[in-house]
Parts: sequence; structure tokens; C-alpha cells
Amino acid sequence: MLAEIDEKSATGEIAAIFADVRRLWGAPFVSAIHRHMATRPGLLEWAWEAVGPAFQSGVAQDAAWRAVAGVAIMPLAPVSRDATTVWGLDVAGTATVKNAAEGFMRVAPVNMVFAALVKALLEGKAPGGRAPTGTWSPPAMLPPTPPLVPLDKLDPAVHRLLLQFATLSGGKPFVPGLYRMIAHWPGLLAHLATVLSPRLDTPDMRAACDDVRSRIDAIVPEVLATLPATKTRRALPDATERAHFLAVGATYRKTSPELVVLGRLIKDAMP
Repeated sequence: MLAEIDEKSATGEIAAIFADVRRLWGAPFVSAIHRHMATRPGLLEWAWEAVGPAFQSGVAQDAAWRAVAGVAIMPLAPVSRDATTVWGLDVAGTATVKNAAEGFMRVAPVNMVFAALVKALLEGKAPGGRAPTGTWSPPAMLPPTPPLVPLDKLDPAVHRLLLQFATLSGGKPFVPGLYRMIAHWPGLLAHLATVLSPRLDTPDMRAACDDVRSRIDAIVPEVLATLPATKTRRALPDATERAHFLAVGATYRKTSPELVVLGRLIKDAMP
């Protein structure tokens, strides 16, 4: 797995950035892209100083959520209450799973804009300097989500199920956090591995994910135009860090659209 800083272990400026991300994204967790960037010296701090204004104004979030609304995908068959009971999910547990799915539906498109803005600046594109007008308030915070299951403490069979949702990054498997949360209920994870995993490379799933990517790509220039034209206090990351981020960003460009689409499928299928 990619190196990352646990939210509870973050201190100083990193902890402050994590708090900003949770508040501005309206989600009770910080995504893996930020947790990983925090392990690279100065990278997250530079990125947040450079692109943070687009999120503090709400321009980036509103554009991202508006862009992915209405992406078409064939739904999953509904899960019955009896099935969730057998899997150890009571009413509260079912609501927790639905909240986790909604959380990733909310954060994934915003993370895509974040990564795209960082990539644009690393590649030498200039911010537009057109400050947005008006005021903005973040959405209400979603309820708490389950903690990520430690991969080294999983039953081997459950670990193998999780790896069905993994993507290679730098030669190492990366499992998005949604599935590591759902792994608290192995029966539900097994069901999703059975009904969802085979769909990951089907034409309808590829089309839906490509649609998410193209919609996000289309709104990035308008968000870039709102960033301040002034230079950041920190130096641009060096060539090694730029290459590393671009490689990692390519992984998230694949997995984030899947979380937008699969998050909705999971949420809508639960009773």
C-alpha cells in the first residue's frame, strides 16, 4: 500500500490542513491522496497553499458536484433487510454503510479537481487570478464513518476479497478507503465482490467512469481561473516530487471515478 499519515497521527500544519479538508469537503475523513501527500516533505503544504483558495471559496466543490450529477449507470439489484441482518448489519449499521458510500460520492469528485489543479500548476499552467464573488458555506458534515480496517489484521480470505478492488500504484496494491470501511462486514464485502468486481471492466462501467473524468476535466479550467495569481511562499516541488505526484495522481484518476459510480450503486442498493 502507498505510504500515508494516519489522521490521528497528524500534527502541526498537516493536522490543520486535514481539518480544513474535512470541513470544506463536508466529510468526516481525509482521503488517501491527502494522507499520502502528507508523507512527502512539503508537498501537501505547498499544494494546499497553491490551490486551497479554490476550495475555501467553494468554487471547486460546487463545480465538481455539479459536474458529476446525473452520470448514468445501471443499478445493482436491491439488497434485502434479511440479507443485511445475516451479514451482521442492523439498521444503524446499514445507515453507516450508506453514509460511507455517500461520503466517497461527495469527496471523490472534489479530490479529482484538487489533483487536477495540482497537476496543472506542476506542469506550468498559470492561475487566472479572478477572485470569486459572494459567500459560501460548506455542506453539513456527514455522520462518522467506520475506521479503515488494518490490512495486516484481516482474515486472509477477506484480504483477498479486498484485493479484487485494488489498483496498482508504483507496483503496490492500492485499495480505496470505501472498501476498507465495508470490510468490517465481510458478508457485505463478499456480496459486493461478487456483484461489483466483475463489472469494473465492463463497457457500461468504463463509459460511466470515462463520463466522470470528462466532466471533471471540462470544469478544471474555470476553477483554475479563480486561483490567485500571486506566487506561493514555498518553492515549487522539485522534479522528483513532481514525477512522483503525477504517477500517484494517475492512480487516483482511475479510482476516483469508480468511487463516484460505485458509491452510488452501493448506497442505492442498500435497504
